[in-house]
Amino acid sequence: MKYMNKEEFDKANMFGQGDANDAYAKYFIGDSFLNFLVNPKESPIFLANVTFEPACRNNWHKHNSKSGGGQILICTAGEGWYQQEGQAPVSLKEGSIVVIPANTKHWHGAKADSWFSHISVEVPGEETSNEWLEPVDDEYFNKLA
Repeated sequence: MKYMNKEEFDKANMFGQGDANDAYAKYFIGDSFLNFLVNPKESPIFLANVTFEPACRNNWHKHNSKSGGGQILICTAGEGWYQQEGQAPVSLKEGSIVVIPANTKHWHGAKADSWFSHISVEVPGEETSNEWLEPVDDEYFNKLA
């Protein structure tokens, strides 16, 4: 379900918006927010609810790993996009799940006309790192229907 009304979105966003994602803001177009669901210092798995304002998206990026690794997105509120390099964009809505293999170039974020949240699960692996790449440009993004 699309949400432009923030109050209605907040009611649906059961895992909470959290704080401004300032540490990674340079890798996003628009504002995003991060709500840790587990303490990253105490859990072997990174688990956080990421909220995107309408039209917010992250840059193309990879979750690199020598073995294992990757990312899982569990969409919880609103509507968004996911795209893997060389493939068509995929429309995401509440209940969508995306399994992103390690070392795969991709991006994800909110549709232009909806707030969006997903739980980000960082899959454990060996020698893992994030590689941030170029932004998803406005002209391309604005053509997504």
